[in-house]
Amino acid sequence: MTAPRIGFIGAGNMATSLIGGMLQGSFKPNQLMASDRSDEQLERLGRQFGIHTSTDNAQLARDCDVLVLAVKPQVLQAVCRALPNERRAGQLVISIAAGVTCSSLAEWLGADTPLVRCMPNTPALRGQGVSGLYAVERVSDQQKKLTETILNAVGISLWLEREAQIDAVTAVSGSGPAYFFYLMEAMIDAGEQLGLPREIAERLTLFTALGAADMAVHSDVDSAELRRRVTSPNGTTEQAINSFTRDDLPGMVARAMQAAAARSAELSKELA
Repeated sequence: MTAPRIGFIGAGNMATSLIGGMLQGSFKPNQLMASDRSDEQLERLGRQFGIHTSTDNAQLARDCDVLVLAVKPQVLQAVCRALPNERRAGQLVISIAAGVTCSSLAEWLGADTPLVRCMPNTPALRGQGVSGLYAVERVSDQQKKLTETILNAVGISLWLEREAQIDAVTAVSGSGPAYFFYLMEAMIDAGEQLGLPREIAERLTLFTALGAADMAVHSDVDSAELRRRVTSPNGTTEQAINSFTRDDLPGMVARAMQAAAARSAELSKELA
């Protein structure tokens, strides 16, 4: 597929981000299509990106080489069950719907469907996302590379060996942005309590988070070593770290992420 046609069913924020990122890369507007129930959403997409839009999912499925399912998990079954007779043979289907397993998708779309299940996260809206990917055996190496190209348009992607690992990805990166936002909230509040104007506490917190993440991403050492380098003996940072340790911050994080992973697994069963 030298110029594959990619069709998005669902035209919400994640689909919009992926389309925008793809157009900034190697894809052309005539390669991308989107369908949605909302005429307003489709008009916005067409105006913003110059791509073909439709309210007809079946027509879109007939016209594309790759189908990206970007609708809410609760409506995905109904969407999929309407498509098996419309799809091209061997058409790759990428699902970014949280909690819907490949076995459910295969039941709704057909057992011979090449499927990739994807768990992206919200920083994809800013081109800084990370996605966990799992492919069934029917997905070819070429289709895997194409999936990477699509998801890497809004960040990075990592392949998983087992579908069950999607629950861990959900706990780490899918829900992860909220953990950092929660910590930022607490730091801003604490800075204000220490006497800073809230606006200054907020700017200090946000840009410290941005700088720390950038250092960690581009460093040749792990985050534990970066922390040690900032933590001078008997210094101010050490006092804060000691307080975190006494309150069992590592245990709190582990328990929270285990709860997120468990809920992810529960949702998969509910949605099946």
